[in-house]
Amino acid sequence: MKRLIVLLQVFLIGACLNKELTNDQELQKPIIQSPWVENPDEIGHDFYPRPQMKRANWENLNGFWDYAILPKGEKLPTLFDGQIRVPFAVESDLSGVLRKVGENQELWYRRSLSLNSLQDGKRFLLHFGGVDWESEVFVNGKSIGVHRGGYDPFSFDITPFIISDEDQELCIRVWDPSDQGPQPRGKQVNIPNSIWYTPVTGIWQTVWLEEVPEFYISSLKNTPDFDKKTIEVLAIISSESVADKVVVKALDEGMLVAETAVTPGEKAELKIQNPKQWSPKDPFLYDIEISLMQGDQELDKVYSYAALRKISQEVDENGIQRMMLNGEFLFQYGPLDQGWWPDGLYTAPNEEAMLFDILKTKEMGFNMIRKHVKVEPAQWYYHCDRLGMLVWQDMPNGDHGNVWEHRLGIVGKATDKQRSQESEQIYLNEWKAIIDANYNFPSIVVWVPFNEAWGQFNTKEVTEWTIDYDKTRLVNSASGGNFIMDGSKITGHMIDLHSYPEAVMPDPNIFGKDNILVLGEFGGLGLPIAGHTWQNEDNWGYQSFTDKEDLANRYKQLIDKLEELIQKGLSAAVYTQTTDVEIEVNGLMTYDRKVIKLDRDWLRSLHQKLYDLEIQINQ
Repeated sequence: MKRLIVLLQVFLIGACLNKELTNDQELQKPIIQSPWVENPDEIGHDFYPRPQMKRANWENLNGFWDYAILPKGEKLPTLFDGQIRVPFAVESDLSGVLRKVGENQELWYRRSLSLNSLQDGKRFLLHFGGVDWESEVFVNGKSIGVHRGGYDPFSFDITPFIISDEDQELCIRVWDPSDQGPQPRGKQVNIPNSIWYTPVTGIWQTVWLEEVPEFYISSLKNTPDFDKKTIEVLAIISSESVADKVVVKALDEGMLVAETAVTPGEKAELKIQNPKQWSPKDPFLYDIEISLMQGDQELDKVYSYAALRKISQEVDENGIQRMMLNGEFLFQYGPLDQGWWPDGLYTAPNEEAMLFDILKTKEMGFNMIRKHVKVEPAQWYYHCDRLGMLVWQDMPNGDHGNVWEHRLGIVGKATDKQRSQESEQIYLNEWKAIIDANYNFPSIVVWVPFNEAWGQFNTKEVTEWTIDYDKTRLVNSASGGNFIMDGSKITGHMIDLHSYPEAVMPDPNIFGKDNILVLGEFGGLGLPIAGHTWQNEDNWGYQSFTDKEDLANRYKQLIDKLEELIQKGLSAAVYTQTTDVEIEVNGLMTYDRKVIKLDRDWLRSLHQKLYDLEIQINQ
């Protein structure tokens, strides 16, 4: 006991010293980088950032901005430290800064905007894809609004703050306490270690300016009804409008297949004749056009897309709950995808790099990705939509501290964490915003509010709210977390185990009558590749190997085991993980994406057996 206390004291002293060093500390340049950064001209995000609601008149504001790091609470600065490349976090190599900020300081950005003379009936909207965590926006020295949330997009109408015939000054203040605050932050910690990674502070997704008419479509909600063969479109209008109708069209490769007109605020139902369904094998997308009309005059028009697909829960011939896609059982198998980069941290170097991970995952024969405690830019989900990749979307975790009582399918005695009212509200606000922002992407089939009891609170209430708020998807209440009862069943649609490295499943005799049985994490087989690791020593995996042959043999054993478990009632599994991340080397690819550790054709053939199993479903 004395030895334990001494060790604890040493750890706490060391942690305090390290914590002091994290503030405004220069970070070491990574020893590896992804291939996309070798040509500086190709670095950046120049694609249209909102694929579900496109307009023509927009300007990308990414690029080099002025930056300053100042003590928390300082006023708008007049002097700046240098330049930072947006949209890369200040701690990343691609930002050009490589400095930590910490909870006692704030990061400031500044740039000028050259706008055309403001015309009557035109407005300028300033959009942010993602800023971690609290951001305040200033236009020409005036604060125009504050946003709190690192994973949801937001915007401000800057029209009232524009000074005619002058360049506009845009400043952003960002505060991010990382793991020193209660906010959702995923795997970020001030002192990276083990499965916890470098902090991500500031702008990490595209900043862009959009010119819109006086009355405009501010958002869309596209809801498929697979059984009725309809797509429901709700267009939200910016304000009380002079428009008298909204015209909505669905097109199949340019050919009109459905059209309807409704009054503003009314849901438009498109009845699709000879419908084409969306699935991993055939990810068909209907183009959607939405026009805001006043008589014959078109006030505004946006372009979107939608798909007919259905995710549901059904019972097989043995009375076991199964996860169904479009009315048929499809075993869902994919990697845990954390979306980190050695050079950009949260932000891929460019769109080609972002797409690379999805393409390689598909080439390896996976049909699903679990996006782990991070939310990606909208363009990432668009690529999943068009390529036919199912997505399980996690809520980024935060405010840890409760006990984890997960025991391989046995309901433990742990209770939910008692979070402060502020902490709970921060979570609930951002979870709703994340669902709203990503509702229209058909690839997302499962919401995951909690992971492994990390900040897990009010599980039953949060799960029931999520199920009620989005009835088009299934809800995995706590992947590998504390299982909370709802009467005689686990709350939510699933019970989800985590097991390293072995493939296991919840007991179908206990849980399978009410809940879908899934293996939310397993594997984690580690293989460091010399010259492709975050650090030269002390890298790790859940089970480590020294050569690819041994790794392949062990991986095949896990897949063979999955075949047995599927027959017994397993509906999905998630292998850890897509790539190495910092000191973790249990990826199918190295962190720099330059080495794929197992043969892609061999993996695809191996995985196909999981989808070919015949399972009878009672309908």
